[in-house]
Amino acid sequence: MKATAGITARAHPLWLAHILHRLSGIGLALFLPLHLWVLSLAITSPARLDGFLSLTESGVIKLAEFGLVFLLAVHMFGGLRLMALEWLPWSSPQKTLAALATAVSFLIATLFLLKAI
Repeated sequence: MKATAGITARAHPLWLAHILHRLSGIGLALFLPLHLWVLSLAITSPARLDGFLSLTESGVIKLAEFGLVFLLAVHMFGGLRLMALEWLPWSSPQKTLAALATAVSFLIATLFLLKAI
């Protein structure tokens, strides 16, 4: 009976929001060193930076930027969700809004991708 409750809890939108927030944090943490390295090229090797920036016009990089914007939006909305859980009373309709925040994150990232293409 306890195993069934665990499976049901894992199918709940808030549990999924929890996992997505953690995964987005890991993804952003993995991206940050690469980003800082590219920024350091502006000081240490401007020619290499120019070569690297020319890669940003490819479709794969634009798709990766979509992923990055999605991770940022998901992580921001996940953080807001956590603050709401800690500071506000939580009702059933608000749980649905937490799942909706994920959809809004995806929409924001998609709009960014469409503008970048």
